[in-house]
Amino acid sequence: MRGGPGEAERRQRWGRLFEELDRNKDGRVDVQELRQGLARLSGGDPDRAAQQGLSPEGGADPDGGLDLEEFTQYLQEREQRLLLLFHSLDRNQDGHIDVSEIQQSFRALGISISLEQAQKILHSMDRDGTMTIDWQEWRDHFLLHSLENMEDVLYFWKHSTVLDIGECLTIPDEFSKQEKLTGMWWKQLVAGAVAGAVSRTGTAPLDRLKVFMQVHSSKTNQLNILGGLRNMIQEGGVHSLWRGNGINVLKIAPESAIKFMAYEQFKRAIRGQQETLHVQERFVAGSLAGATAQTIIYPMEVLKTRLTLRRTGQYKGLLDCAWRIMEREGPRAFYHGYLPNVLGIIPYAGIDLAVYETLKNRWLQQYSHDSADPGILVLLACGTISSTCGQIASYPLALVRTRMQAQGEAWVGGWVGRSHNLVPTSTSPALPPG
Repeated sequence: MRGGPGEAERRQRWGRLFEELDRNKDGRVDVQELRQGLARLSGGDPDRAAQQGLSPEGGADPDGGLDLEEFTQYLQEREQRLLLLFHSLDRNQDGHIDVSEIQQSFRALGISISLEQAQKILHSMDRDGTMTIDWQEWRDHFLLHSLENMEDVLYFWKHSTVLDIGECLTIPDEFSKQEKLTGMWWKQLVAGAVAGAVSRTGTAPLDRLKVFMQVHSSKTNQLNILGGLRNMIQEGGVHSLWRGNGINVLKIAPESAIKFMAYEQFKRAIRGQQETLHVQERFVAGSLAGATAQTIIYPMEVLKTRLTLRRTGQYKGLLDCAWRIMEREGPRAFYHGYLPNVLGIIPYAGIDLAVYETLKNRWLQQYSHDSADPGILVLLACGTISSTCGQIASYPLALVRTRMQAQGEAWVGGWVGRSHNLVPTSTSPALPPG
C-alpha cells in the first residue's frame, strides 16, 4: 500500500477518470461536470473547496475548467493530502482503517458513536468485504472531496451518513468540540432558524386553517378546508391567512437555542461514565430538552394561537394581545394547555424517531449495499412519513391543547374533563377537526 501503484498506472487511472468526467468531450473538466460526475460516482456533491481546484486560484480558467494535464496535477496533490489523512486515521499503521479507529477518531473530536454507526461508515467504503478500509478504497471514496484535516473528514462522515437523529423535532443536532469552538454550531442553528422561518411562512395559511378548524369545528358547525379558507378570507381578506405567523417565526430562535443547550446538559447527565449514548437515551434526552424549551417559551405558543384566531381589529399587535390576556385572565392564562402539550411530546417524539430510523435503515438494507448515505430524497420521504405518524398519534392531545389555549377563561374540570367533553362535540372519530 505504501509503495502505491506505478506512475504510469496512476496516470492511466487519472486519464480514465478525466474521460468519464468530461461528458461533452471538449478536453476540459469544468465545475458542472465535476458536480455531475461526483453525483454519479459517489452520490455526493463537491464542496466549495473542491471546486476551487477549477478556479483561478487553482490555476485554471473558471469557465473553461481543467485540461488533462491540469486535472492530473490537481489529482496528484489531492492524493498526497488524502494519504496523510489516511495515515492519521490508521493509528496502528497496519495499512487499514478499522471500526475501532473510526470510533477513536470521532471520540478525539468530542463525538461518541456506537459500534453500529461506525460499521455503517466503514461499510460505505469497504468494497471488498474485509470490514476494513485500505488506501485504495479510501482514495477512491474521497478523491473528489476536498478534505484538509481530520475535522473535515469526520464532518463529512457525520453529515453524509446522518449519524445524528436531528430530523426528529425533539432531538437536536450533535456537534463536535471543534464545531462548538469554531462557531459552526450556532451557524447551523441560525441556518435552521432561517429555513424554518421560510417554511412556516409558506405554510402559514394551512397552519391557521388547522387552528381555525380545531377550535371552531364541531358536530353543529362542521368546517371543511374550502369552507374554512372562505370564512377566513371573507372576514379579513387574503392577508389574514398569515395572522399569527410573526410570533410563530419569532419563537424559532429561542426555542432552538434553549433546546440545544438543554440537550447538551441532559446528555451529559444521562451519559455519566459511558462513552456513547444509545438511541433510546438520545430520545429521552431530546424529549426532556423539548419539554424544557416548551416550558420556557410556552407563553409564546398561547400568544400565537390567540393571534392566529383573532378577528380583524381585535388586537393592535403582539404586546397588546399579551397585555389584554394578562389584564383579563391573569398570568396563568399563558400556560393554558401546557400539560397536554408536554405529554404530547412523548408519543410524537417516540413514534417519529422510531419510524424514521426504521424506514431509513430498512432502505439502506434493501437498496444501498455500498453506501451509508440514503440521499436527500430518501431522508425527506422518511422524515415526512415519520413526522406524519407522530402527529397522528399525538393529535388528540394537540387538539385539547389548542382549544385550551384559545379559551378566554379557565376551563372547569381541567384538561382531562374538557378532553372528555370534546368527544361528543367533535365531528368523529378520534378528535379529528383540523
